[in-house]
Amino acid sequence: MKKPIVLLTLLVFILGFTSLGLSAAEEILIGGNYELSGSVALYGQACHNSAKLAIDEVNAAGGVLGRKVRLVSVDNKSEAEEAAKMATKLITQDKVVLVLGPVISTDCLAAAPVCQEKGVPMITPTGTNPAITKVGNYIFRTCFIDDFQGTVMANFALRNLKAKTAAILFDNQSDYAKGLQKYFKETFIKGGGKIVAEEAFMPDDKDFRAILNRIRLKKPDVIYVPCYYQAAGLIAKQAREMKMNQPLLGSDGWDQPEELPKIAGKAALNKVFFSNHFSPETKDPMVVKFIKDYKDRYGVAPDALAALGYDAAKLAIDAIARAKSTEPAKIREALATTKGFKGVTGFITIDENRNPTKSAVVIEYVNGVQKYRATVNP
Repeated sequence: MKKPIVLLTLLVFILGFTSLGLSAAEEILIGGNYELSGSVALYGQACHNSAKLAIDEVNAAGGVLGRKVRLVSVDNKSEAEEAAKMATKLITQDKVVLVLGPVISTDCLAAAPVCQEKGVPMITPTGTNPAITKVGNYIFRTCFIDDFQGTVMANFALRNLKAKTAAILFDNQSDYAKGLQKYFKETFIKGGGKIVAEEAFMPDDKDFRAILNRIRLKKPDVIYVPCYYQAAGLIAKQAREMKMNQPLLGSDGWDQPEELPKIAGKAALNKVFFSNHFSPETKDPMVVKFIKDYKDRYGVAPDALAALGYDAAKLAIDAIARAKSTEPAKIREALATTKGFKGVTGFITIDENRNPTKSAVVIEYVNGVQKYRATVNP
């Protein structure tokens, strides 16, 4: 009697295992290569959270191609080498059909060659360096690029603030910051302005007073500081303590409405303007719903990175639906032909270089609170 029982148990185990395998295979796996820890963890967490929100919404509505979607997220620790390793893991071990992220440009430039070589589409929500999509035809983004962002702030300084001179202070180790520095400088000079000082700092710097003093002696009308919020907060705080009250201009890395005022102090965040991807003050019903859903789920208002992360996930699912396939090559083709996709950061049309054509907004900090200032079209 024991032998038939053993065989029956074995058969049940095999059938159960096979059933689980089929169930897993029915899911569409999308990878998330995010900075969940490390120096820019708040950025990675925002993109991960919003992508999860987007995918859960899709699944609640029935999924795509009749299948559920699962986000397989990994932590690249805000390190370029780790970002490349995680891209390899997602593709070769987890068998994802598309990768979302990384978030910052340096990590994107490390991960993109892996995705290109493996023939799996990658969509960075927030990597703005122009070189990212130049890696190859499998690399896309949902944010505008640095030449546009740098141009926006140079023109804002010239036209809106009537600046004739500018100083630039940037992170010398950041591909993101160096790109923005280049495009701001070119546009500002072309528009008739003069760059009176260019100063660089290292990523781990905490005391900027010596650099700021050199800039102060040049008496610029504005100071352009393309960097992430940690350095931005310290620079704003120390500049205001040194009675440097000219406008500070920033990039989308300044968009951290909760943490930046804690670092800089609210009083330091006046006459501060930065380029960004969306404004939470919009009345568009789609954006209003996204903001409410995000706040209800995570307890904080979404920033622009969260909005871009949400759009990247929705764009990925839209491409899978239009491709009517989970084959990476067909998804890539669908992404490349995206036109007029409506996201919470605006309408997205992918150009021949796999960059989105879309507008930018300029946000002003008033006593540490963000206020919409202007929209700039491409």
